[in-house]
Amino acid sequence: MNRVSLADCKIIQLPKIDNDAGCITPVENNKDLPFNVKRVFYLYDIKGGEERGNHAHKECHQFLIAASGSFDVILDDGVDKKRVFLNRADVGLHIPPGIWATEINFSSGSICLVLASHGYDEADYFRNYNDYLAYYERG
Repeated sequence: MNRVSLADCKIIQLPKIDNDAGCITPVENNKDLPFNVKRVFYLYDIKGGEERGNHAHKECHQFLIAASGSFDVILDDGVDKKRVFLNRADVGLHIPPGIWATEINFSSGSICLVLASHGYDEADYFRNYNDYLAYYERG
């Protein structure tokens, strides 16, 4: 398996249509994102100090948006780590498969919107960090 790096993770500015009534941000497959969305879910009511994520995917791309509030994403490619702060509904973070990601520091009332390239498949997840590292060392 080819190892990806933190350089493959991208902050993407989404379109923003602003008028007196408020804003709208449309997201279109293969136009605004580098993949087709097959699943959408969101994280909310996260208690202070809790972490989410703590996993990597073998095939699934994810795109994270702070739909409300803010949070940090710790990205880890098995060699380097980087922290990304998300706090705008018109900006998202593309996380390709092969990147270990953890979401932390959720503000009160925050909502993390996740657009995914695949439906849920437990076999696609690395939930153990050492298994994740071993998988990419084999390739």
